[in-house]
Amino acid sequence: MSHPLYHQYMLAESEELEQTCSAEIEDGGYFAFYGWLDGFREGLKTYEDDAVPMYRRKLARARQLFPDPARFSPSWSAIWDEFDLIFARKNEVLAAIPADRRAGEWQIVLDNPYSHQQVVCYPALAFLEAAYLYGYFQRELKPNEVLRLQKVTELLSVQGNKADSLLPEAYS
Repeated sequence: MSHPLYHQYMLAESEELEQTCSAEIEDGGYFAFYGWLDGFREGLKTYEDDAVPMYRRKLARARQLFPDPARFSPSWSAIWDEFDLIFARKNEVLAAIPADRRAGEWQIVLDNPYSHQQVVCYPALAFLEAAYLYGYFQRELKPNEVLRLQKVTELLSVQGNKADSLLPEAYS
């Protein structure tokens, strides 16, 4: 469940209300800011096309309200750049793939064809989560790595269990 201060901030229609929310976050310190960022991250995963202008505005305002998030934790020194990149790349995906083609299963694949590292795949994703991850993984993409957002159009799946691994008596 998202943090109440995140919801309060997202519903705030005036700068004064946003400022009130930010003061509550300041008073709550690390844990309040953490919860607020966690709500923001969840919002970045789930927003749809019609919410793009609101998220653009709220991200820009968040950067103004908290210009130095590292004072809550050094690990957040680049959080606004991270969120801006995720936002921009997710919006590219939203623009590139029409709404009527988004239903179904999606996956993210990370591969470096010039490396012996294994391919990493995140299967069975809903479109919006896959679009979010497409932006998220671009932050630290290494040279020659390839990031793919793919829709699964044909799928056969089987799940093994311990009994399946036993040979039938006819083969013993």
